[in-house]
Order: sequence, then C-alpha cells, then structure tokens
Amino acid sequence: MNLTDAQKEAVTGWVADGLKLSEIQSRISESFEVSLTYMDVRFLIEDLELQLKEQPKPVDSDLRNVPPPPGNEAIENEQIDASDKPSADSSVSVLLHNLYKPGAVVSGDVTFSDGEKAGWSLDQTGRLALNPTTEGYQPSQDDLQEFQKELSMVLQSRGL
Repeated sequence: MNLTDAQKEAVTGWVADGLKLSEIQSRISESFEVSLTYMDVRFLIEDLELQLKEQPKPVDSDLRNVPPPPGNEAIENEQIDASDKPSADSSVSVLLHNLYKPGAVVSGDVTFSDGEKAGWSLDQTGRLALNPTTEGYQPSQDDLQEFQKELSMVLQSRGL
C-alpha cells in the first residue's frame, strides 16, 4: 500500500463522504491505477485511523411488502375466531386479534356465558389483562376458568 500523501487525503475524503469499502476500493483502482484487495483497503482505512460511516438500511415504506406476523400468514380478516370450533361444553368464546395491541404478545376478545364481552391481552412477562366493555364487570369464577382453558387451547392451536 504505497499511496502518496495526496492519495491518502483523497481516501480520507471518500471515507468522510460516507462511501462504502467496496466503493473506496473501486475509486482507488480507477483514480490511482492501484489494485488493492478488499482487505488491503480495510487495512488502509485502519492505518489511516478512519471510521467508516454506518450506512442506513433502506426502509420500504410500502406496507404491502411487510410480511404478516408469525403464525398469521393465512389470516385476512381483522379479527378471527381463533378457537376454530369452540368446545361443545364451552360457554365462553375466545377471539384472537389479527393485529395485536401495542405492548402485547397476543390479544383478542372474549364473550362470557352471560353475554358480557371483554378485551384481553397477554404481555411479554405472561401477565394476562382483561378489560371488560362494561365498567366494573367481574366474570364469574367458572367463566374465568373456562376463559383460561379456552385461551390456552386457542394459543396452542395457533402455535403461540
């Protein structure tokens, strides 16, 4: 790597401009007619005590190209009946949201045996939150146990 001081200054400028290592390698070859390997250019940058700039990753703003969340590839509805077929003896219906609530690993809705509805969510620590639509509503102990059982079956059937 026998570059002159002027050539080293040019390389310093290219690094400051944010060029990638491969682009610097190409410019050295074209401008100075010096053939350096990729590693030689890397060592040159280190010898000159330069830091390559982090290249921002391209962001695709077209949401049609965003893959669906894991486990929801075939889901097209905003909300689905996650129990597929509710248990014959179950009086509690559990629904799984297609798009989960912020901060939740999974979320959905539940309808209890008395017809009351509530939103539910499960966070990263495994805490279950139940948010009834009627303020102050408390489901019966039997309904809570049935809800937990149905929820467990729903999550297992979806591989969650």
